[in-house]
Amino acid sequence: METATLGGGCFWCTEAIFKRLKGVTSVISGYAGGNPSADGENPSYENVSSGTTRHLEAIQIEFDPSIISYEKILEVFFATHDPTTPNRQGYDVGPQYRSAIFYHSKKQQKIAERLKKPSFVTEILPFSNFYKAEEYHQSFYDKNKSYPYCQIIINPKIQKLSEEFKNDVKKDS
Repeated sequence: METATLGGGCFWCTEAIFKRLKGVTSVISGYAGGNPSADGENPSYENVSSGTTRHLEAIQIEFDPSIISYEKILEVFFATHDPTTPNRQGYDVGPQYRSAIFYHSKKQQKIAERLKKPSFVTEILPFSNFYKAEEYHQSFYDKNKSYPYCQIIINPKIQKLSEEFKNDVKKDS
């Protein structure tokens, strides 16, 4: 198994997308890339939303590289969010929504650098920390499909995934 840590805007969106890919065994919503807490506490949604911690909403993906490659993970990542706009994904605005790849190895770093286009503002950073978000954020889309944000923002992203990466999507998605 391998790990990928990505920030692509709202973690409700990215989690919903990556859970649907063949070879992905788990996706956790959380926070990455910020300042370490002085008191050792995990950052909260409220802290991260303030923009002062420099964390961003991120997901941590566990995947089987014999089924899906890290390169494919990044292809889906770049295709399902806007990597060209700093600190924004659609209606979600702030540094917590910036685009970032946190690599776990030199191999991941090289793949990310190769796939990043000159127009992308995506940060490519060494992995340093990941904090699991509050439980109510986990599997948010699957538990709240009728929520307006899910219908308006996430459903079109899943539709795009199903069209552009149909061979990579799990049958039951």
